[in-house]
Amino acid sequence: MIEKEDELHEEAEEIRRETAEDSPELAEHDRLAELEKAVEDANNKALYAAAEIQNVRRRLEAEKQQAAAYASATFARDMLAIKDHLDRALAAVNEELRSDTLASSFLAGIESTSRELNAIFTRNGVTRIESVGHSLDPHKHQAMMEIPSDEAEPGTIVQEMQAGYMLKERLLRPALVAVAKTPN
Repeated sequence: MIEKEDELHEEAEEIRRETAEDSPELAEHDRLAELEKAVEDANNKALYAAAEIQNVRRRLEAEKQQAAAYASATFARDMLAIKDHLDRALAAVNEELRSDTLASSFLAGIESTSRELNAIFTRNGVTRIESVGHSLDPHKHQAMMEIPSDEAEPGTIVQEMQAGYMLKERLLRPALVAVAKTPN
C-alpha cells in the first residue's frame, strides 16, 4: 500500500515538473514555496540559537553565584584548625587555673577570641554540624569507631572527636565521631 502511494506521489511530481517547465506561474509558485521553507528553517535555527544562548547565560550566572558563595571555602577550612586549637586550649583549663587572677585574664582573652571567631563563621555561613545524639549521616559524619552501648540505639553518635562544619549547603569538614553499637 505504501509503495503504491509512493509511486503515485512520484508520478504526480513528474507530471508537475513537466508542467512547470511550460508554466512560469507554477515555477514561480514552487520557487516561492522553497523560499518560504528556507525562511522557516532559518527562523527555527535562529530561535534555537537564541534559546541556547539564554541557557548558556543562565548556567554561567548560576556558576558565578556558586563560585562567589563558596569562594571562601579554603580559607574557612584553614580557619577551622585555629578554632580547634582554641577549643582544645579552653577544654584543657581546669578550675584551679580558672580561679587564678592572672590565668583568668589570659583565659578571658582566649574565650573572647573564640566567640569572635564563632561570630565570623556565622556571618559567613559556616555552621557546626550537630552530632552527639543524632543518627550517623555519611554526608556529614565520619565514623572513626564503634562503642558498645546499652543506652543508645545502634548507629547513633555517642561521642564527637572533632567537630564538623558546613559552609552554607556544602560540607566543609565532616565530624569525626564514635557510633553506638549493640554490646556483645
